[in-house]
Amino acid sequence: MANIISDETMEYVAILAKLELSEEERRQAKQDMEKMLDYIDQLNELDTSGVEPMSHVLPVQNVFREDVVTNGDERDKILKNAPEEKNGAFVVPKTVE
Repeated sequence: MANIISDETMEYVAILAKLELSEEERRQAKQDMEKMLDYIDQLNELDTSGVEPMSHVLPVQNVFREDVVTNGDERDKILKNAPEEKNGAFVVPKTVE
């Protein structure tokens, strides 16, 4: 299980991540990555044949509500606030020539 990461691989990962690591940081990152790979190997040993694949750890439900009109057609009530109205619409000053 002992995954060993080469110095060249660490250098390549540092370049991809745009990191400038000191020698001590590179050594620590190398050890951390090796531990991660060992843990992944350990997880791969588990029998997951009866486990359904999932996209989230917690159950996700749609939080959207149905788009239902609740106030209906209140055009006449709304137009009572208009200073001027014509053919069921607001009359406004012309803004474009």
